[in-house]
Amino acid sequence: MGYVRKKFLLQENIKAFKFLMENFNCSMREAQKWIDRKRVFHNGEILTIKNINLKGEVEVIHFKPKPRGLLPIFKSDDFVVYDKPSGVLVHPNKLCDEYSLNDEIKSLFGKDANAVHRIDKETSGLLLVSKEKRFEIELKKLFENREVLKEYKALVEGKVDRAFVVDANLKSNVLTSKIRIKSHVCVDGQTAITHITPILYLKDLDSTIVTASPLTGRTHQIRAHLFHVKHRIVGDPIYGLNEDDVDKFLNSNMEQSERVKLAGASRLMLHASSLSFSYRGVEYNIKSKIDFERLVNEYCIGRERGGYT
Repeated sequence: MGYVRKKFLLQENIKAFKFLMENFNCSMREAQKWIDRKRVFHNGEILTIKNINLKGEVEVIHFKPKPRGLLPIFKSDDFVVYDKPSGVLVHPNKLCDEYSLNDEIKSLFGKDANAVHRIDKETSGLLLVSKEKRFEIELKKLFENREVLKEYKALVEGKVDRAFVVDANLKSNVLTSKIRIKSHVCVDGQTAITHITPILYLKDLDSTIVTASPLTGRTHQIRAHLFHVKHRIVGDPIYGLNEDDVDKFLNSNMEQSERVKLAGASRLMLHASSLSFSYRGVEYNIKSKIDFERLVNEYCIGRERGGYT
């Protein structure tokens, strides 16, 4: 369900932050964030003063989960791991977003449960989720310190016959690009390193299944790096398409058939397949339950398919 509006009619004065804390079981800090994010209305006007007394009509935009039954594939006392489907947001980007993985996370583990890292909406696969804030802080430090080994599988255009490393700085929000979310290889960008290893060449598709292991965590890192070395990920609706078509896709104005024709598949063929890390003295090596080769067969629509070589 995502964000919903809830109305109240207050007969007596009450401080704004106290009202939010009592009615939504949140901390003072969270209450202040709701006001900062313009999610509280007082008598029809956006509330901007945090310590004001409220009386009369109050309307609050808040997150109300409506799960669809997606369960984690791995559970521990402190965290769980989901196999996120392609096309599902981790967090809602806009108030109008009806569903995200947050609907599943919050409904099962409460409001303090949260994703520890992010993967793109278009990317499927493993996502680590903390059950409480104190666990979230510890787990995020593992990612910040590059102590988590992430491995992805991708179907890329062309034949990759050797392992290699892409060491190319990346920069997003480049002023010369109409597509602000896109990352570009730039000398003055942030350090970005990705290890690429071929697994299987599909002759009839002239494409290769590869593993991609990012040593850094930049926006669209694997997508941008593979495009940079002329092995674009099949199904990518951003890298390799002209900006008008990308804009069309991002604004949900592109038909599925057109996407298949332009990008090669009806989804991005990138999947987060494993997470390995040490946490509180325990070694974890978590594998996705999804068979990537099955995804290749399922989503590479409209292209000649045959034997693998």
